[in-house]
Amino acid sequence: MKPFRLSVLSVLLGILFFAAVSANAACSPPLNKLIRHGGYGVADTKGKILASCNADRSYIPASIIKLVTALAAFDILGPDYRFTTKFYTDKKNNLYVKGTGDPMLVSDEIRQIFKVLKKRGVKEINGIYVDLSAFALEHRIPGREDSDNPYDAPVGAVSVNFNSVPVRVTKKGTIHSGEKETPLLPIMEELAKGYPAGRHRINICTGGKEAKEQVACYTTDLFRVLQKEAGIPGKGERGIKLIPKHAKLIYRHKSSKDVKELASSFLKYSSNFIANLVYLTCGAKKYGYPATWDKAERAVNEVLKKRLGKKTAAAFVQKEGAGLFRGNQVTVRGMLALLKAFRPYAYLLRNSMGVPTKSGTMKGIYNYAGYLDDGKAYVILLNQRSNQRRAVLAHLKKEKYQGNGKGKGKYVIIKKGAGKIKIGK
Repeated sequence: MKPFRLSVLSVLLGILFFAAVSANAACSPPLNKLIRHGGYGVADTKGKILASCNADRSYIPASIIKLVTALAAFDILGPDYRFTTKFYTDKKNNLYVKGTGDPMLVSDEIRQIFKVLKKRGVKEINGIYVDLSAFALEHRIPGREDSDNPYDAPVGAVSVNFNSVPVRVTKKGTIHSGEKETPLLPIMEELAKGYPAGRHRINICTGGKEAKEQVACYTTDLFRVLQKEAGIPGKGERGIKLIPKHAKLIYRHKSSKDVKELASSFLKYSSNFIANLVYLTCGAKKYGYPATWDKAERAVNEVLKKRLGKKTAAAFVQKEGAGLFRGNQVTVRGMLALLKAFRPYAYLLRNSMGVPTKSGTMKGIYNYAGYLDDGKAYVILLNQRSNQRRAVLAHLKKEKYQGNGKGKGKYVIIKKGAGKIKIGK
């Protein structure tokens, strides 16, 4: 599907959705004053729902869908899984980079890669090429817009620095790199032209630029500069090229972070870039490379069926891994079931109002999902103009719901100020 058509579909789904939620049943007082179009639920550690409103109506999840992505990654890839990037050279001393979507190819990591390449006998690098064949995406990220926001950065088989450039613009309009780890590159000067004084992080595809070309440009520019910094001579063309049969594999690089660390990052800091690369890799691992959106959707759905049962899994519609797409849908009941399965990983969540929580925020979307002080799971899904989720959470924290809040087996301890929260495993 073409990007424009997907964008139109997103708008239409959003319009239909808000029309549907207008018929929501009113929640009981005092929450009926806070929840105009939405629902909530609280469940004990065994999954029994203790209180809810509109538990089976579908809502746009925004970033709380990242909980699904994380759970699927733990099941399909495993918490210890690390992305790999392979490096090849040919007889002309050209370097080929074949990636599988590692989100952590940042400047300092690439410096370490060049140290290894030197130790393995690489004395000259002429052409630099990226092999992007591990991904065959049918369309761009569902819900991604043509903004300069790094949250809208594209994903690819090979990407550097989260596909966004850090810049600092002086009052005189001079452009510098925005971080000490990354040298000034031509793409920074091109993208930051006309920006006001200050620090910015700019999506490399801002203005609708073609993703593959921009990814290749940014990646090979950065590799070239850091090659020279490493003291490796050579010059030549750069671009996208499949690895030739005669090229020799000289290094298989493993990412500095495993899936558990990546999940912690995209849950606490809500990185769309990392979440979607993990999501796509779930599909490729399950059904084989190249990675596609269809494979990822099927793989994650299989995890939901296995973990939650077919009926509950049917409540989820997920077309990408980060929550950008307004066509994604969840229900309160479905999210509470998911939180029961996710409980062993509750420590990966950031605290909000003193309790482990994943938030989901878009225009007209204000959601929370997590665990209360006594370990009970809670979900707040507000698809409305007024952001009342903090007030709703404050009410849920005060209520004394009857049910098992202690769980069984080991506790996962989460620090809460001077005290601790016990999340039953």
